[in-house]
Amino acid sequence: MIEAVTKAVQDLQDATDVMDERAARRLGINRTDLRCLSRLSARGPLTASELATAAGLTGGAMTTVIDRLEQAGLARRSRDSADRRRVLVHLTERAEQVSAEIWGPVLDDARVELGRFSLAELSVIERFLSLALKNQQDHADRLRGARPH
Repeated sequence: MIEAVTKAVQDLQDATDVMDERAARRLGINRTDLRCLSRLSARGPLTASELATAAGLTGGAMTTVIDRLEQAGLARRSRDSADRRRVLVHLTERAEQVSAEIWGPVLDDARVELGRFSLAELSVIERFLSLALKNQQDHADRLRGARPH
């Protein structure tokens, strides 16, 4: 059963990769830019450094990404009203609209499927996903410093 679950996870990751590639093409952006849009969608407005950390990018790379997202009409910079020294990156209305068009149906279908599980089953699924996320993050950190042979 462990092999079946690990294969299902790999298949899900591959299908997510295809979905992300098609979404990026639809938006006219690259995968790194899409990853940053995802972080903004999930977390709300962030500073460039917060977004860089969340997306695993350097500060210089982040500036380039934000410039591209602004040019595409998907993000905008604004001063933080609480601390005028801080600049926040926000999704634009256009970004929110196209995100809803692309991922809204996916989320709707997922909610229907998840509604078929009991609370106990959902708890196990959530626990597994949390552990799988930590595993991915830990190994991404491990590879960050690794050099190819």
